[in-house]
Amino acid sequence: MASKSGYSPVVASADGSVVVQLSDDHPGFADPAYRARRNEIASLSIGHAPGEPIPHVMYTDVEHGVWKIVSTELVPKHDKYACAAYLEGKEALQLPSDHIPQLDEVTSHLTPITGFQYQPVAGLAPLREFYSSFASHMFFSTQYIRHHSVPLYTPEPDIIHEVIGHANQLSNDRFAAIYDEVGKAVLRTKTREALEFLSRVFWFTMEFGVIYEDGQPKAYGAGILSSFGELDVFQKARIRPLDFQEMGMMEYDITHYQPLLYSVASMDELYDRLMAFYSTYDDSTYAALTKGIPSTEE
Repeated sequence: MASKSGYSPVVASADGSVVVQLSDDHPGFADPAYRARRNEIASLSIGHAPGEPIPHVMYTDVEHGVWKIVSTELVPKHDKYACAAYLEGKEALQLPSDHIPQLDEVTSHLTPITGFQYQPVAGLAPLREFYSSFASHMFFSTQYIRHHSVPLYTPEPDIIHEVIGHANQLSNDRFAAIYDEVGKAVLRTKTREALEFLSRVFWFTMEFGVIYEDGQPKAYGAGILSSFGELDVFQKARIRPLDFQEMGMMEYDITHYQPLLYSVASMDELYDRLMAFYSTYDDSTYAALTKGIPSTEE
């Protein structure tokens, strides 16, 4: 049931140095300049606490260029494959396409729309910290960007995924309300298994969810909508109706295109079912859906 992870761990040493551990198949693994840059960016947000000024990253022309390439290439794909609610959020947020926005710049656009704000994180935030922050209308985001050699691919979430994927999503009132309920649900859970079950439901919905509009499958998940490649292939995946029990127990691999996705017939169905699920979710919900699989206190 455990999800396979391709994230790059961030290690802080006693001497204050910060190292991002890239796997040997990462596009930037053999590039010492990129690795040093990843370490530098990660070090900016180590120990950052909400309410403190967000550290600015002085992005290079190359890094801005990657953002511009991806932003430009995603426009026609969003027009063709994104659901209406995401496009409405994107129009409201008006992210820049010519430069990487600072996280406080994203917040200044997003907060007046739905109340959410961005906070920096060096790498993968712990599940409980990440999801529970939604109840405080916060979203933890990395600040680095993918390797310039493959601007349309990343094996891990970067600022393109966090902002183009999630911030545009969070600019829609109903999506933002779902995030809020996710955060509240996490605050009610006590066991690790219940939390992981919830995170898988989130993965197969808000990260990789599909919705039918005018008879065609459209993407509403941030993982699809921030990925040039996923947008090309998601309609060819096996698409099943929303099934919380199945999603919560389904294994997935973030390093490959998703072969199995779950869909709803309308935005109304998505909103009603996810709000009903998350607004009542707790450890007893997990126990009922998994028919008594043993749980472990965190």
